[in-house]
Amino acid sequence: MRDDDQPPSDLPNVLVSNRQPQPVDEPGVRELARATLRGEGHADVELSVSFVDEAEIEDLHVRFMDEPGPTDVLSFPLDDVDEDGVRLLGDVVIAPAVAARNNPADPAAELRLLLVHGILHLLGFDHEADTEKADMWARQERYSGVRAP
Repeated sequence: MRDDDQPPSDLPNVLVSNRQPQPVDEPGVRELARATLRGEGHADVELSVSFVDEAEIEDLHVRFMDEPGPTDVLSFPLDDVDEDGVRLLGDVVIAPAVAARNNPADPAAELRLLLVHGILHLLGFDHEADTEKADMWARQERYSGVRAP
């Protein structure tokens, strides 16, 4: 931390990998992820965000969730600490093609929503119970600017 107790502007560290053909606004992804993590009080963390094609997310969905077919977003918590004391939060994996089908009128908004959704899952939020869902949806909207359906 700096002397004024503010995290450096490059923290949280957000690693972005685009492994599918659609262009991704990587600086925008990093900034939204950082704003979400800082807003939730997690500045000293590292997060990985991957954009993948439908085949890759379907493989992950089957392998780790035992559910058939592609999905839009998956979160894989790591929750470890590196040698510098930085918390390694985990991975958010997003399929832009699936996101575009979810919201064909505004696929960029859908990507923002999914990114925040995945990050919130890594931070321990869930949406099984109605009260949990209301809290998570309010946080998603606060950070992404998008109201969940």
